[in-house]
Amino acid sequence: MSVAKIFVLEEKQYCEWLFSLYLCILIQYSEKRMEIDMTTPALLFSAISLIMLAYTNRFLSYAQLVRTLKEQYIENPSKVTAAQIANLRKRLYLTRAMQVTGIGSLLLCVVSMFTLYIQLYLVSVYIFGLGLVLLIISLAISVYEIYISVKALELHLNDMGELEKE
Repeated sequence: MSVAKIFVLEEKQYCEWLFSLYLCILIQYSEKRMEIDMTTPALLFSAISLIMLAYTNRFLSYAQLVRTLKEQYIENPSKVTAAQIANLRKRLYLTRAMQVTGIGSLLLCVVSMFTLYIQLYLVSVYIFGLGLVLLIISLAISVYEIYISVKALELHLNDMGELEKE
């Protein structure tokens, strides 16, 4: 028997072993279902509400900053101001996405509570899980937006450094 045939045989046995391990894990976890009650989704209400308040405050401050920068750009057009406006536009879109996914998360928590109320327990677990995924996405977008905010501050600080040199 050649080495190649032995390798293929071992690979086939390895695949069978992985498949049987997968089946064992699947059977074990299907017996242990996640059980939630009304308080589990309700716990997220305060957290999501605070996050939405922070997102809204961020959006309002960006809107005011855009108005100020637009007036500044009309009076004295510069590359730095144009770059800051472009950066703010991107941040506004990200903030909108953060708000939409956060509201979606809150909505799914409410739907999850309703499905618990009408005793659709498995559906409720999946809806709650989807709500958690939306909350994770919202927070990930927030981290990315913070990264972009730091870039905007770097633009502003670099502009100040150029003014000091003159």
